[in-house]
Amino acid sequence: MSDAFSSAARLRAMLDVEVAFADAAAVAGVIPAASAVAVRDAATADPPVADIETQALAAGNLAIPLVEWLTARVAASAPEAADHVHYGLTSQDVLDTALVLQVRRAARELDATLDHAAAHTARLARLHASTPMAGRTWLQHATPTTFGLKSAGWLDALERARLRLGASVAEASVVQVGGASGTLAALGEAGPDVADALAAGLGLLAPVIPWHTARDRVAGVACALGIACGTIAKIAGDIVLLAQSEVGEVTESATGGRGRSSSMPHKRNPVAAVRALAAAAQTPGLVATMLAAMPQAHERAAGGWQAEWDTMPALMARTIAAATALAESLDGLDVHVDRVRANLGRDGGVASAEGLVTLLAPLVGRLDAQRLAKGAADRAGASGMSLAEAAAGSPDIVAVTDAAAIARALDPQTLTATCPRLVEAVLTTWRR
Repeated sequence: MSDAFSSAARLRAMLDVEVAFADAAAVAGVIPAASAVAVRDAATADPPVADIETQALAAGNLAIPLVEWLTARVAASAPEAADHVHYGLTSQDVLDTALVLQVRRAARELDATLDHAAAHTARLARLHASTPMAGRTWLQHATPTTFGLKSAGWLDALERARLRLGASVAEASVVQVGGASGTLAALGEAGPDVADALAAGLGLLAPVIPWHTARDRVAGVACALGIACGTIAKIAGDIVLLAQSEVGEVTESATGGRGRSSSMPHKRNPVAAVRALAAAAQTPGLVATMLAAMPQAHERAAGGWQAEWDTMPALMARTIAAATALAESLDGLDVHVDRVRANLGRDGGVASAEGLVTLLAPLVGRLDAQRLAKGAADRAGASGMSLAEAAAGSPDIVAVTDAAAIARALDPQTLTATCPRLVEAVLTTWRR
C-alpha cells in the first residue's frame, strides 16, 4: 500500500491521466497530435514531490502545482504545445481518475491476499471436516460442530468479502472527466468522445455523465473494505479465543520466534491474529468518514471531497494489513485435536444434550424430552458421570429407549454427521 498510495505514486497516477487525456483529445481532434506527444514526453520525468505538496497547501489540491510543473516542462521543449496541457480538464477530473487507478491497483493486491487467506481456511476445512468440537454461543458450550465447518464458515465469508470488493471496485472503475462544472463545455461537441477515449486508454469505463459530487461508487468501495475488515476481525477473534490458555484448541505457528513474550518464557501469543484485529479495528471510523463525506455541495465539494484524499488510502492500507496478518495467522495454524476433543467432553459431554432431546421427542413429546434431557444433564454435571450414563440411569428414559440408542444419539459424530456435506458444499463453490 505504501507503493500504491505514496505521494510519488499519486502524482504518477495523475500524470498518467494527463497523458491519456492528451492522447484522447488528440484522437478527437481537440488538440494537435504533436501536443499529445509533447505532453507524454514531458511526463516521463519524476515531478518534485515535496515542492508540489508544499504548493498544494496554498493552491488547494495537488493538481494545480502538478499541472504548472508539467506545463513548464512542455513549454521548455515544445512551446506551441503548452496551451494544450490539461486542456478542458479540471483538477477534480485528474485527482478522481488517479484515485480510481490507485484503488484498482491496490484492490488487485488485496484480492490476492484475501485469496491467500481463503486457501488456508479451505485447507483447515478439508482436514477437519469431521473433527467434532464444541459449538459456542454466548461464549458457552452449545451443541457440537466440527472444526472443518467453522473453517468453512470462515472461507465462505472471506469469499463473499472478496467478491463484494471486486464488484465495488469494478463499479467504481470509471473515469472522471467533466471540466469545470461537469458539462465538458471546453471540449465542445467532442466532449463525450474524449471521455470514451480516455476511458479506453486507461482501461476504465466511461460514465454516462460526470460524477464530481456523486460519491456513491467511492463510498461503495469504502463500505466493501469495511465489511471485509469485519469478516477478517471475526475470524481473527475466533482464533484468539480458541488460543486462550483455558481453551487451547489452536496455536499460531512459532516460525521466526513469533508469539514470544519479553518477560514470560512460556507464552505463545497469537500475535498475527491480534495484528489483524488491531488493523481491522481502525477501519469503521474511516468508513464513517467516507460516508460522512458523501453530501457534497452542488458541482464541487468544499470539504467532503478533500476529506477523502487521505481517508481512502488509509482505509486500503488498514484492510490489506488486516488481511495479510490473518493469512499469516492461518498459515500453519496448529489445531490440537486432543484438546478439542477434551473440551467437547467436559462436564460429562452435556454439550450433546440436544441429541438426547432428538431421540426422546418422538417417544414422549418435545416438552417432556427437554425436561428429561435437562434432568440428565444436571445429574451429569453434579455427579461427574457422563451424560450417557446419567441418561441410562433415568427410569423415565430407559422406559422408552435403551443405553445403545442413547450412546448413538449422544455421539458427537452422529450430531455432526451433516457437517462434512456442508463443508464440501463450501469447498465446491470456492473451487469454482
